[in-house]
Amino acid sequence: MSRKKHYYRKKRRKRTVPVLLALVVLILGIAGYGNGQADSISSALNTILTAASDLASGAEIQTAYAPSDVTEDLTVHFLDIGQGDCTLLTQGGHAMLIDAGDNDQGTKVQSYLEYLGISSLDYLVLTHPDADHIGGADVVIYKFDCNTILMPERKADTRTYDDVIQAMKSKDYTAIHPEVGDNYAFGESSFTILSPARNYEDSNDCSIVLRLTHGSNTFLFTGDAEEEAENDMLASGMDLSADVLKVGHHGSHTSTSDAFLDAVSPTYAVISCETGNSYGHPHAETLNKLRAAGVQLFRTDDQGTITVTSDGSTLTWNTSPSDDWVSGSGGTK
Repeated sequence: MSRKKHYYRKKRRKRTVPVLLALVVLILGIAGYGNGQADSISSALNTILTAASDLASGAEIQTAYAPSDVTEDLTVHFLDIGQGDCTLLTQGGHAMLIDAGDNDQGTKVQSYLEYLGISSLDYLVLTHPDADHIGGADVVIYKFDCNTILMPERKADTRTYDDVIQAMKSKDYTAIHPEVGDNYAFGESSFTILSPARNYEDSNDCSIVLRLTHGSNTFLFTGDAEEEAENDMLASGMDLSADVLKVGHHGSHTSTSDAFLDAVSPTYAVISCETGNSYGHPHAETLNKLRAAGVQLFRTDDQGTITVTSDGSTLTWNTSPSDDWVSGSGGTK
């Protein structure tokens, strides 16, 4: 697409390293000012040398907003769109949509966004090409300006996928295929791509997984990523911890491994699924893991659309956690 605002890839900073090294020289020059300053000078020197090393290697240094610096609340809306995923993030005049539900949910998503006065999206993230995640995306693309569209490289030989591509072509949009480690700004928040690390055999594992930070609050959105992708994220050494986990694959036992849940260590978990769905989501295995870990649960099949607002330090929900720990019926996937 023609506009790619807020998109940052790793790049070298050729002029910044000499400046940092000059600061090192300055610190060394004043080191003899007094032995009482030795500890503070040593600490500052180590900090600058670390930053210089990071910059020299081309690493991206992110500016994190402390809670006191956050002036706009972030609200995350987990839409009740049946057996599918659709999550809206709003902050001041910024909006981001992660997935858009199934084919019959596009107009419902449209109505929800219009009710909130949204006319454009900073980001439309389509985690992977399954219909229950991208089915309503063609409506969203036709009806709203989409500044940046993020999609994995994985394609699908389906009418649903073709409809999305045609909608993008009609507005001269081109999707960005993000890479692991890419960082994006979203208002006073930022998010990092954690997956997919490669082209997996299972399309679910090709899901875009992103970790968003707002002040001291963190959110992890996992699409339908299953255990193979989770293992790669664990092996990467990246920070997976989050206050809020959007549980992978609608609470299926194929996602949320013990090791992954332990690394995320969420306080809250949200499951998006439909009452009485044929897959049996959420599965008892996943619910039992969450309950044993003391995670507070929210689920759209029980509570409808769920919202949580972050002021940078405190999370406020529109409803109390669910006391329904009963799994769905039927199905095993």
